[in-house]
Amino acid sequence: MDRNVIICRSIYENPAVTQRELAKELHISLGTANSLVKECLDKQLISINKGNDSYQLLLEGQSLLKANKVDGAVIIAAGFGSRFVPLTFETPKGLLEVFGERMIERQIRQLHEVGITDITIVVGYLKEKFEYLIDKYQVKLLYNSEYSKKNTLTTIYQAREIFRDKNMYVLSSDNWMRHNMYHTYEGGAWYSSSYMEGETSEWCLDYNKKGRILNVFVGGKDQWVMYGPAFFSKSFSSKFLPVLEEYYHLPGTEQFYWENVYMEILSGEAAKRLPDVPETKQEIDLYINRRQAEEVYEFENLEELRQFDVKYQRHSDNEAMELVSKVFEVPESEITEIRCLKAGMTNKSFLFKIKDRHYICRIPGPGTELLINRQQEKDVYDATHNLGITEKIVYFSGETGYKIAEFYEGAQNADPENKDEIKRCMRLVHKFHQSGLMVPHTFDFKERIEFYEKLCKAHGDILFDDYNLVRGYMKELLDRLDGLGHVKVLSHLDTVVDNFLILPNGEIRLIDWEYAGMCDPLVDIAMCAIYSYYNEEQTDQLIETYFEREPSMEERFTVYAYMALGGFLWSLWAIYKASLGEEFGEYTLIMYRYAKNYYKKCIDIVLE
Repeated sequence: MDRNVIICRSIYENPAVTQRELAKELHISLGTANSLVKECLDKQLISINKGNDSYQLLLEGQSLLKANKVDGAVIIAAGFGSRFVPLTFETPKGLLEVFGERMIERQIRQLHEVGITDITIVVGYLKEKFEYLIDKYQVKLLYNSEYSKKNTLTTIYQAREIFRDKNMYVLSSDNWMRHNMYHTYEGGAWYSSSYMEGETSEWCLDYNKKGRILNVFVGGKDQWVMYGPAFFSKSFSSKFLPVLEEYYHLPGTEQFYWENVYMEILSGEAAKRLPDVPETKQEIDLYINRRQAEEVYEFENLEELRQFDVKYQRHSDNEAMELVSKVFEVPESEITEIRCLKAGMTNKSFLFKIKDRHYICRIPGPGTELLINRQQEKDVYDATHNLGITEKIVYFSGETGYKIAEFYEGAQNADPENKDEIKRCMRLVHKFHQSGLMVPHTFDFKERIEFYEKLCKAHGDILFDDYNLVRGYMKELLDRLDGLGHVKVLSHLDTVVDNFLILPNGEIRLIDWEYAGMCDPLVDIAMCAIYSYYNEEQTDQLIETYFEREPSMEERFTVYAYMALGGFLWSLWAIYKASLGEEFGEYTLIMYRYAKNYYKKCIDIVLE
């Protein structure tokens, strides 16, 4: 850290600054501050105005500051913010308000106050929500397409050319600074730090007398920790970026923060990983920027934000929170222990606690109104209510699709490799197939295939080269199934093992009846097989488990046919979802392969 720059900067900002104030700014003794002022006087960086005991910045001092001018800032705003659900289902974390001001806007305003207007926001999740900032503050947006799969190492990598040969702040959109800690000029690279009393899981720092960081380690006691924004000087970036660029391409670093790279440079691990990269062996200067208590805030979760800004205890302006408050007739402050659950393929859900019980709120994902008829789903839950096989519904809107259900403490999903668990699941499926329950709607494979096909083609081509051929195979299977004339019963259609909950008392619940309707019951066996990625041997065993006997050739054919049709249908579903920006990895290929493979098995079966 060039302390002469800090002295000149302080005088530039306040010519009447005292040496005691300089000592506080630099975290040094008053004697050391006196010596630094004398050094700047000797170098003719500054002079003293005898008449009013103030300082004046001389030409040499002005030149020194000019060389250390901050060029701009990069604000990281790509992530989802899972610990702030349900608010972040609608609004990116950085756009949440604190005391009536959006966190990212507060930081932009603070940057503008010191003349920093070249600001780039790296966006990803709900990127469109940030577009208005271009007009309001003349910022630039940089889209990080890997935001959902990788961490901030990738964010800095995507923005690396913005840092090259520049002095740049690195900010997180969801930080809140009580006072403006930014400056027009900086004396070297730094990382903001706060002191944490007691045990902490934050990233802790060791540093020398001049404040240069020597070591970074996760977790400690009574430590200064990395907390808040950072500043990359030209010198720091020239050594750091070449290493980060190499780390980006290293397997296993997908979930690295950019700070992981810096930590491994300090520890020597980077030199071991990248022995041919010279920058890993150079000293890299990053200094601690110690901040006062309660000056910098990194809200870890919604509970912390609610404690800081009580508005979120009373009225969060969030539809899901308002609904929960209304359903349970409690103020929002009594909705506690909120956390995101694993996002499903169709919906978003969060767990919460009211008094002494936990519940799950399901929020339909964007565009699902095209795919799922929520009133039909409600009809199914109403029909199965007295059967005791579904999750316990507290609230369901057939209009919006919002669902609130009791959370089963200690429940686990069925294991597709556990024969005993699968046997019990099949007994439950057989139970509701034999229940005689009826709903006024059907699940029609022919209609659904045509529907998804239309959606896919409206958003682009279906890229399988043999699609038309396989489409013909599916028509052939549908015609053969129609000829069998099987009776339709209430069927679940989404019998993935994750939808079977095994409760601590051994009972089983089948949840998420979004696709349920009147259909051939054997479709549920087929769907369980393809969702579990079963091979033919496992599938045959599943069929026998359901019937508790050897199946007939017609029954085996029917299951195989629905496996082919299900694979074809869900591959179209995945193609459509991909056109909306949601990817499901190899799922599309696996489902399409089921369509082709089990069609071939079907044509080898001769029915009388």
